[in-house]
Amino acid sequence: MRTRLTEMLGIEHPVVQGGMQWVGLAELASAVSNGGGLGILTALTQPTPEDLEKEIRRCREMTDKPFGVNLTILPTIKPVPYEEYARVIIESDIKIVETAGRNPEPFLPPYKAAGITVIHKCTSIRHSLKAERIGVDMVSVDGFECAGHPGEDDITNFILLPLAARRLTIPFIASGGFGDGAGLAAALALGADGINMGTRFMATKEAPIHEKVKQAMVEASELDTALIYRTLRNTARVFRNGIAEQVLEIEAQPGETKFEDIRELVQGVRGREVYSQGDLDHGIWSAGMVVGLIDDIPTCGELIGRIVEDAEKIIEERLAGVTSARESAPKWRQAANESA
Repeated sequence: MRTRLTEMLGIEHPVVQGGMQWVGLAELASAVSNGGGLGILTALTQPTPEDLEKEIRRCREMTDKPFGVNLTILPTIKPVPYEEYARVIIESDIKIVETAGRNPEPFLPPYKAAGITVIHKCTSIRHSLKAERIGVDMVSVDGFECAGHPGEDDITNFILLPLAARRLTIPFIASGGFGDGAGLAAALALGADGINMGTRFMATKEAPIHEKVKQAMVEASELDTALIYRTLRNTARVFRNGIAEQVLEIEAQPGETKFEDIRELVQGVRGREVYSQGDLDHGIWSAGMVVGLIDDIPTCGELIGRIVEDAEKIIEERLAGVTSARESAPKWRQAANESA
């Protein structure tokens, strides 16, 4: 498959692995890139900029294909040296950066000077248009189905993607709810240049998380996610476990919810330990509604190959068959279809 995404990034298939905290390590990113997609290292998974530099070198030892780095700018309890992480990205000769969170405009001049392609994650059309105006090269449009922060508008990809196709001139990636060939075919039909998958890549052999977490996603249905932080206007979609239920109970209490009321439950270190230890109720962990479509744990290469093959089959056989059937239909049926 050739799209603006594959040509701009120099990859074989229009499939991108989203940046995921604690998950976007060299093992996963290199496997996705070796499978023909675009792997993404997550900068802030590394405790220091120096550790990020080492992780980039480690990833290069595992793949000679393009891969990128995610740098998410968000309010934090402890100050984060974002500029130093950006400096390491540039000096390490990374050519693709995924930005998320706050406005990436302050980082664009040095990225552009270094010849870096910038993909910014957006949860709305207005933010996508703003990203285009300030000069990003591509946007990743995140629908309400996505894991992590879906924004506050609750608009699904069946609306966001065709709107993006109408209003954007830069390429865009469909993100949120994608995990199979039908999703890729649908995204392309709606105007996107490829898909971004986070949750689906967590349930792969190379994902550096505990097998119990992967198996929980295989066994989950589309109903097994929860939206927390709604009362704080910072909505996050996570796997529905005991901790998520406790957070929801606190948020449902009368009066204003304060972050201090839930801070201990949602500490990032607890979520990291879920991935490393496999205790599914130890902390919150991000998961999208696509868990309902996950029923196995393949390698990244197998997953990407299957998605692309299934998408091509849907486009070339099923969809082409629909139009050819119309052409071969009796004239009375054609007339009825045309009048309808």
